[in-house]
Amino acid sequence: MNIKITGSGSYIPNRIVPNTDFAKHEFLSDEGTPLPYSNEIIAEKFQQITGIAERRYADDDLLTSDIAFFAAQKAIEDSGIDAESLDYIILAHNFGNVKHGAIQTDLVPSIASRVKHSLRIKNPRCVAYDILFGCPGWVEGVMQAMAFIKSGMAKKCLVVGAETLSRVIDPHDRDSMIYSDGAGATIIEGTDDEGGILAHSSASFTYDEAYFLFFGNSFNKEHDPDVRYIKMYGRKIYEFALSNVPKAMKECVEKSGLPLSAVKKILIHQANEKMDEAIVQRFYKLHDATPPEGIMPMSIHTLGNSSVATIPTLYDMLIKGQLANQELNKGDVVLFASVGAGMNINAFIYKI
Repeated sequence: MNIKITGSGSYIPNRIVPNTDFAKHEFLSDEGTPLPYSNEIIAEKFQQITGIAERRYADDDLLTSDIAFFAAQKAIEDSGIDAESLDYIILAHNFGNVKHGAIQTDLVPSIASRVKHSLRIKNPRCVAYDILFGCPGWVEGVMQAMAFIKSGMAKKCLVVGAETLSRVIDPHDRDSMIYSDGAGATIIEGTDDEGGILAHSSASFTYDEAYFLFFGNSFNKEHDPDVRYIKMYGRKIYEFALSNVPKAMKECVEKSGLPLSAVKKILIHQANEKMDEAIVQRFYKLHDATPPEGIMPMSIHTLGNSSVATIPTLYDMLIKGQLANQELNKGDVVLFASVGAGMNINAFIYKI
């Protein structure tokens, strides 16, 4: 039996937020002092490094559970399965439901339970739970679905990655320009078809690295000290990712028994274009090779970094021919990889 993605769906919010929308922000240092550059220069340097020209924010009346439901609906329809036949709904996110303008997250009931409710699934044996694993959450969810199916505990699983990061960003932190909202979903099944997940790798680095991404105060010292926002040590994350992600990717390829040349595409978490390019370059360098042109499709330029949603959204766009000059075809070997808060790293190699 092989473990395959039999359907996919995504929800890309309608609201487009270009870099120019940050022109009136007062960006501060972590000490609370104004940055010694104009916002125009900040935005220009930001785009050069991250590749992000614009991002998507969810409408004010939508929650993470709503956009997760929209993506899940599409994946179920795409797969052609009956939602009642699902054994597990595994939902990756990091901040739960944060209402527009609110300062609290809402995690009771779980986001997965809300999605199951919205799908109107009656079957109580369809188990719904959340996974908190940083940006690699969807990839980890797929590997958990694979384990359930291989053990005989499940036949069909829905794995969703959804996030509304626009609700947890500090408007005085220039890193806030990175984050966006979105949702991607996939149906994972055991089938007799050729291909599927060939190998996987996962790890948590916590001894020194656990707090590279964290919840912290606004850089504006006049803001409520009890309100927290997503914060990161960008340079430390960059160095960590560049050192460790290529190794996990190499481990996957070696476990699969396939030559590097068999890999047609690398779907990497859309965190930062410069960082992602450096990771892929380092991965190929480990094999004394150079990356083929077009090996790494990117959606970050227009969608930003939506955390757990970046990879399933990118996959859905590719498989449905919605990304210019990029495509996925039957028989292609794809390497999925992600890195994020925790610090967690994972990867799996997959034959379509």
